[in-house]
Amino acid sequence: MIQTLDPKITDKPVVRCASCDRMVDHYNTFLSSTNRPRNICWQCLAREEKNFFARRGYSRSSRTGVIPR
Repeated sequence: MIQTLDPKITDKPVVRCASCDRMVDHYNTFLSSTNRPRNICWQCLAREEKNFFARRGYSRSSRTGVIPR
């Protein structure tokens, strides 16, 4: 019998993200060199992979047609 798992449904407990300090249920757990687990939420991980560390609501005004002078 083959058991299929839906990747969207996780039975992980809710934990606090090490970067943004929010309680999240979608996260990845990484082990440090001292074998300590570090939980990072998916949003912080995506932001880190893009090398974009601005706040979430940040947008450039020139992209909407407004040129600041």
